[in-house]
Amino acid sequence: MTKQDKEQLEKQVYINPDLDPYEIEFLPQFLDGRGKREPFINEYGVVIGDHDYESPDSPLSQWSVDTDPAVMAGDQWVHPFKDIGFQTAENRDIFERGIVPQSGIFMHPDKNSAYKAGKPDAANKFIEKEQPE
Repeated sequence: MTKQDKEQLEKQVYINPDLDPYEIEFLPQFLDGRGKREPFINEYGVVIGDHDYESPDSPLSQWSVDTDPAVMAGDQWVHPFKDIGFQTAENRDIFERGIVPQSGIFMHPDKNSAYKAGKPDAANKFIEKEQPE
């Protein structure tokens, strides 16, 4: 993407945080240092924070077996205020209400399904069974 293309795209980006359906009401302690509220264009020329989530320049739109998934990792793919992930109940509880998630909510109350994981011979027995004779 050329500098001129990027400037043109920046002019087209819709900016109105007051009407944003994906922006949640952050508590004051979560507002500082988050970054810009308006959409931004990342290094791949993809607009982040416009709620379209589709772009011809996005690796998602050009995905192939040769695409390294790591190209889609990092802060350049997440908007600090308008990420769709903020709409989950857990994130709304954290950022709007200050309710910290409980730990261990996915653990079974009286079963330890990983009890063999700490035994070194457990893995060896599995490997021995898988070997062709």
